[in-house]
Amino acid sequence: MQDPNADTEWNDILRRKGILPPKEKPNPEEEQIVQQQQQQSVVKTYEDMGLGELEENEDEFSEEDERAIEMYRQQRLAELKATQLKNVFGEVTEISGQEYIQQVNKAGKDTWVILHLYKQGIPLCTLINQHLGSLARKFPQTKFLKSISTTCIPNYPDRNLPTIFVYHEGDMRAQFIGPLVFGGMNLKIDELEWKLSESGAIKTDLEENPKKQIEDKLMTSIRCTAPTKKDSDSEDDY
Repeated sequence: MQDPNADTEWNDILRRKGILPPKEKPNPEEEQIVQQQQQQSVVKTYEDMGLGELEENEDEFSEEDERAIEMYRQQRLAELKATQLKNVFGEVTEISGQEYIQQVNKAGKDTWVILHLYKQGIPLCTLINQHLGSLARKFPQTKFLKSISTTCIPNYPDRNLPTIFVYHEGDMRAQFIGPLVFGGMNLKIDELEWKLSESGAIKTDLEENPKKQIEDKLMTSIRCTAPTKKDSDSEDDY
């Protein structure tokens, strides 16, 4: 049976014809309580909105709504910031072979991982670990790891050290194996930064390969010291 107190078009017709009694006016206090409940119900839906939805609907909000929405907006921003902080690393973490899958393959969506395989007592490995420590602080969104080579990969040959593997979402994107790839103990941090940036693991602010500048200076020096054809001809005269 239809509720005689419901606000329907049919009940309005019955009231006009005297079939239903006039609807009682609500008590002002009761009406205020109903309005407060409705407002609370509306505000509660804001909790389910994202920041974009809040901005799209802000023209429809009352002054009281806007105060409530601002509170939720700040809460959303705090939650977003907390999530971003979870993805900030900022240091080189030592891992074992047992931690490899969790730290590398399951590093997370859109996370770049740089893993250095090293051994103590190898000077170039020590140098690269120092450089990676500085780069980890400069590029905190990238996950920097290091592991003693034979701990991570049993029987890994020392001749391949140092080795750097670059991963993205569990897939290997680049590998740098052996001392010749790094240029030996003359390796500068800018050169390593550029090399890693070419793999996509970090976004460098260097405008060009610093190694190229050294090579250009070397070639200029060679050209300056090389004998010219005129000098060679004059030597032949003697």
